Amino acid sequence: MGSLADALEELPLDVLRQRESKWLDMLNNWDKWMAKKHKKIRLRCQKGIPPSLRGRAWQYLSGGKVKLEQNAGRFDELDVAVGEPKWLDVIERDLHRQFPFHEMFAARGGHGQQDLFRVLKAYTLYRPEEGYCQAQAPIAAVLLMHMPAEQAFWCLVQICEKYLPGYYSEKLEAIQLDGEILFSLLQRVSPLAYKHLSKQKIDPILYMTEWFMCAFSRTLPWSSVLRVWDMFFCEGVKIIFRVGLVLLKYTLGSSEKLRSCQGQYETMEQLRALNPKIMQETFLVQEVIELPVTERHIEREHLIQLKKWKETHGELQCKSPPRFHGAKAIRDSEPYPHRALEPSPSIILPPGAALSPKGRKSKSRKGAPKGLVTTGNRANGPIPEENGSLLEPDSSLLCQSKESLSSRESEDTYL
Repeated sequence: MGSLADALEELPLDVLRQRESKWLDMLNNWDKWMAKKHKKIRLRCQKGIPPSLRGRAWQYLSGGKVKLEQNAGRFDELDVAVGEPKWLDVIERDLHRQFPFHEMFAARGGHGQQDLFRVLKAYTLYRPEEGYCQAQAPIAAVLLMHMPAEQAFWCLVQICEKYLPGYYSEKLEAIQLDGEILFSLLQRVSPLAYKHLSKQKIDPILYMTEWFMCAFSRTLPWSSVLRVWDMFFCEGVKIIFRVGLVLLKYTLGSSEKLRSCQGQYETMEQLRALNPKIMQETFLVQEVIELPVTERHIEREHLIQLKKWKETHGELQCKSPPRFHGAKAIRDSEPYPHRALEPSPSIILPPGAALSPKGRKSKSRKGAPKGLVTTGNRANGPIPEENGSLLEPDSSLLCQSKESLSSRESEDTYL
């Protein structure tokens, strides 16, 4: 776990404090920033959320905070309810496999494992038709490292329902479809890698299932995981696609690299043991930001692959809800958090009353009580400009990590 401390040391303290200050301002005025300056939020997520505020920021970005407010007390009800024995047994067996070297999860029956059990059990009761999927455990574990159990539960709900709908359903149809989408996008990003995988007849589900279902939490070095998740919560599943495409491009995208991947087995070994250099935080994040793959590309390809699926497999057995591409799309779909932004004028004119000409001060009538006329609600006024300009990404400031908290003790598959 030393990699996180090392990362903080490499980032100058004044830069870290400056970023914390900017993020605090955003979080304390979240609705305004989301409505008016979403692009700035996206840029700051790309630069990395300060560790001290990451958990809170993820809750705001995902809509988990709003979901919790809308369902006050619901988690407590699920927490005390008796779970389905078949799910409880499977969850219990998986607890010790999640980040066994992290202090939260190292001890069997410790507080980390207890909270992980509570969150996963609650989800099986919240969505009994889905139950539990093994790949949800590392997702929930990463969330618990950053927030209490109740908040982690609602963030998990948002990931399962808004960001990656259908990923954890029994038939895994959504993940298979996204595998085909990833493979098709690869043709544009790296024709050489696409051609090689086609020639070897390697199905995307063989190499991308754990990547996507665990949002790379069991694949990348820890500092890279956090940076990817910062962008994922802000921009949605396109970040997961971009990371996958970058890894494929730099693993199989040159004739030199393909010399050591002559057959199926050698290719799969390369994809299982990825080069640490291409997973290194500074390099990977910059490549992900620059890769020109948008939600429009993904949705267009989704329609193509869905049509092909229906021709070969028939209708989907699990109808997934629509996928939301990031924080803004989720926020725009929820009327609840916008209430603070609704105009609340302090002067209400009677019907037919004329407004004073613009720029001319209207004289108040004699005898009118003082204090009735105000300048408007400050909460709905213009957003003050922030102090200081946005720092450009600087590779020397970005932290690096060669370690991963991923568990390698078991070769679990999520098929």
